[in-house]
Amino acid sequence: MGIVSYLLSFTVDRLLRISGFSENKNVLSARKMDEKALEVYDVIRTIRDPEKPNTLEELDVVSEKCVQVQELGEDEYLIVIRFSPTVPHCSLATLIGLCLQVKLQRCLPFKHKLEIYISEGTHSTEEDINKQINDKERVAAAMENPTLCEMVEQCIMEPDD
Repeated sequence: MGIVSYLLSFTVDRLLRISGFSENKNVLSARKMDEKALEVYDVIRTIRDPEKPNTLEELDVVSEKCVQVQELGEDEYLIVIRFSPTVPHCSLATLIGLCLQVKLQRCLPFKHKLEIYISEGTHSTEEDINKQINDKERVAAAMENPTLCEMVEQCIMEPDD
């Protein structure tokens, strides 16, 4: 029975490769990941900078290319965001990362794992900040602070809210 199953699987695989179906499946999968990445970007691009009246998109802190999405399983995705603070010593980079975390947790309609990083070489303390913004306990503790919570809410509020 195992040999028959193997031969059937092998034959189906060969037929799919010959017909180009497996390549089409890869193209469709890549297109789906691109669409998910755009969906994520649409959520984060309107976040406001904590110090300026501009959005993260307007300041080039985030861009379409900073979002990557990989499929982990059926309807589950890994989202990786690499943002670039406006200056290497930005004192609010952690707050920006927190805003990204909170808004995506609230707004994404699909199951996901989220990793947020400062783009390599764009901040003087990027390693420490990367650890903070990807630590669920620290994020939860930060959101219990009323002052910090209010700052995050102001930054993530949609313009027409």
